[in-house]
Amino acid sequence: MKTSMLIGAFALALSGSVAHAADLKFAPGEDARFNWQSFEDFKAAHDLSGQEMSLFGPWLSSDKDLIESVTAYFEEATGAKVNYSGSDSFEQQIVIDTQAGSAPNVAVFPQPGLAGDLASKGLLVPLGNETADWMKENYAAGQSWVDLGTYAGKDGAKAFFAFPYKADVKSLVWYVPENFEDAGYEVPQTMEELKALSDQIDADGETPWCIGLGSGGATGWPATDWVEDLMLRTQSPEVYDQWVTNEIPFNDERVVAAIEEFGAFARNDDYVDGGAGAVASTDFRDSPKGLFAVPPKCYMHRQASFIPSFFPEGTQLGRDADFFYLPAYAEKDLGTPVLGAGTVFAITKDSDVARAFIEFLKTPIAHEIWMAQAGFLTPHKGVNPEAYANDALRKQGEILTNATTFRFDGSDLMPGKIGAGAFWTGMIDYVGGQSAEEVAGEIQKEWDAIK
Repeated sequence: MKTSMLIGAFALALSGSVAHAADLKFAPGEDARFNWQSFEDFKAAHDLSGQEMSLFGPWLSSDKDLIESVTAYFEEATGAKVNYSGSDSFEQQIVIDTQAGSAPNVAVFPQPGLAGDLASKGLLVPLGNETADWMKENYAAGQSWVDLGTYAGKDGAKAFFAFPYKADVKSLVWYVPENFEDAGYEVPQTMEELKALSDQIDADGETPWCIGLGSGGATGWPATDWVEDLMLRTQSPEVYDQWVTNEIPFNDERVVAAIEEFGAFARNDDYVDGGAGAVASTDFRDSPKGLFAVPPKCYMHRQASFIPSFFPEGTQLGRDADFFYLPAYAEKDLGTPVLGAGTVFAITKDSDVARAFIEFLKTPIAHEIWMAQAGFLTPHKGVNPEAYANDALRKQGEILTNATTFRFDGSDLMPGKIGAGAFWTGMIDYVGGQSAEEVAGEIQKEWDAIK
């Protein structure tokens, strides 16, 4: 329970700033990692004393504490009160609330596609060209992030509706530095070098990759991440977008080629721990364990930033395990694309406080407070990388800020029956022996059936 609720009437008579200050994780001005000037400038420009704002999102338990540690600084700066509520049924509840006219002021969407759907029904408030222009200038690969939050409104006109905040990186390859050092391997800088390294490890009588697609009812999803990453490394961002929206069919030759790129790794018995036949049956949570076997059962594992949760207990990142960016092809000249996920904030019930809160999300301090704790990455170029809680997060943050293109997980943007259905099962069929053409054709048939 907050301090302001525990103390008596005397405390209630104190100024709002004193009550809010007790909730601040880091005392303003005392930690040189933070851009306190951005906090002071925002504070000087906003006085919303006595006003309140509702914020609804998917974060519970520790994540709830983290977002509230950030909103406390907004409260301190403005005198306003933010009432956050979280739900593990956010996706269903926000639809009910907006349609019933009981929407929160601001909603946090883990799926941009859902935000786009509500925008098309006139249930989101445009954030304005000024905010879109700010993001182009201040976020790495800024246009990519603007595109992520731009949707067609009820009138069909496109506008910037959703502010991306808090990202996750998926374009990572995990390895054990000691294993690389013992074998004389170096971290590859291009996709060509990654393939050459895979061949070298195989030639040395070892196995380059651990890959597991098992995930209960969601079996297959890790393969969709592979294909999405390879689409971004073989095709332009525009083609990726057309694929995600089915403007080009799923069985387009460029998509088929990306699936086959995945197959060059996953369907090669010499490349995968347990052989290609083990890929579908190995649980994704167990698949990285081969990195830590003695001798190692594999040398590399492609997975998102969350995978250390399934490493052996006591694993120290940077020493016992590390990662590198899944590189792009030097010959393709497509820059340094990054595949990821994250959240977007949208106004679902307009108010002065809601507008000010979106402005607050532009400040470095709104990012640095969470950066300094856990599980937060940002493409904001104005933040201090030294604010990250550890070296692993800092390295992932650098991957984001070095990206020339960012694209959201494609399967999460596709209709549920495709991205969380036919695409998953299709990848299992593919690693099981069906051709990429057959699998892609079946997925397209499913897409046609729901149009």
